[in-house]
Parts: sequence; structure tokens; C-alpha cells
Amino acid sequence: MTYENIVIERRGHIMTIGINRPDKANSLDLHAFRELSLAYAELEADDSIRVGVLHGVGRHFTAGMNLPEVAPEVSAGHSLQASGGMNPWQVSGDRLSKPLIAAVHGKCLTLGVELILAADIVVCSASATFAQLEPQLGLFPFGGVTTRLPQRAGWGNAMRWLLTCDEYDAQEAYRLGVVQEVVDDGDHLTRALQLADRIAGHPPAAIRMLLTNSRRSIREGEAAAEADMLRLARDSFNSEDGQASIASFMRSGR
Repeated sequence: MTYENIVIERRGHIMTIGINRPDKANSLDLHAFRELSLAYAELEADDSIRVGVLHGVGRHFTAGMNLPEVAPEVSAGHSLQASGGMNPWQVSGDRLSKPLIAAVHGKCLTLGVELILAADIVVCSASATFAQLEPQLGLFPFGGVTTRLPQRAGWGNAMRWLLTCDEYDAQEAYRLGVVQEVVDDGDHLTRALQLADRIAGHPPAAIRMLLTNSRRSIREGEAAAEADMLRLARDSFNSEDGQASIASFMRSGR
């Protein structure tokens, strides 16, 4: 794929996806939305890739949507994703089967907050700021924040920021569980890649099983996840990687 608004890099088993509209604070117009959805589909389809890292090029992660261009499409009920693409907010039924780490700096606004809530791990720079601005404009945030932030932060914490549309800083994002690590300014992508490299070193089938079961617990409840645990355990213990690990432990006498 050739992209205009997205930069893709492959680093071994890791794929980085960079939002590349720095002159527009990485705001997403319709074309950028569609390219981002295609980048997610590329990440999912590439069997050599085990982990994705999402980041922003320039001074900001993203200022969110380019409202003048996106609004007519949403008003008409049209999808923002490209044909063959995957919804980057993962609210359309499809989910990535691979871990996604978001590396955040500068401003992270509106649909940007929802992008990182759809990721599995988020690292941010100490000076990063966050805000969900749609309600103050009379608009509904449609990228999943209304379900994911209450799950992550608790009802009162979520409503404090969703209803007021106030901006909050990196430490508050950490307290809420929106981000998992706060690092020095400029180190956000480096740290995200370190985590991605650590995860990419694990057998990918076991990582996929873990993600699938954890997500099922959130979406369908603990009982649904528990019903799958024995099968997943059996499959992992009988897999090539599982058998090799078991044999290694037996040889070592541990």
C-alpha cells in the first residue's frame, strides 16, 4: 500500500503506523480516516507482524477529526472506513487479533482518545494532554469512549471528563487507566517499541489466545470467557511452541 497521510514501517515482527498530517496537528480528514482503516487491515493481514504500534508524526498525536469534511459523512450515516479496511476504533464487530500499543504525545483529542482506548497498551509523554470535546459541540462521540472509559475508569471518573469536556493531563490519564505508562517527553515511541519488542518475542498464538479470552470476558462476561479456558489451555499446551517449552522445562529439571 502507498499512503499519503499514514506512514508504515516494519521492524522485524513489529509494524508502526504513524498518523502523518503534522501541519494539521494530525487531524483526520476523510482520506486520512480511510487510510488509517486500511493500515489496520494491513497490520491484521500480515502474518509476519506480531505487534502494532500507533503514533503521531510531528508535535501531536492527533487533534481528532477534521469536522468540516467528516461531518457530512457522519450526518449521512456513511462509514468512514475504506472498503477492505478495518475500523480503527474497533466498534464495528471486528477486532485486531494482535496487540496494539499506542504512543502518545502532544494533544490527543476526541477520536484520538477513542483510538488509544481501543489499543491494548498506551504509553504517553509527560506533557501529553487529553480531551473529549464532542458534547460541548452538541455531538456524540462515536468511537467507543462511552463504553470503554466507564469500564476503564469507573462511572464517576469517566463522567467527570466526558460531561465537562475539560482537558486533563498525563498523570490524570494514568490515574484513570487511559494510559499505562508516562515517560519523559520524547521517549514515548521508544518505550512503546521496547514493549512491542518484548511482546513480539513471545509465541504469537498464545498472545492471540490471551487477547481473545480477555476481550470475551469484557464483552460477554466472565462465564463466557471461563467456558473457553480449558480449550485454549489444551490448544496451547499441544501447540508446537507449548510442547517445546514443556520439553525444555523437563530437560532443565525445573
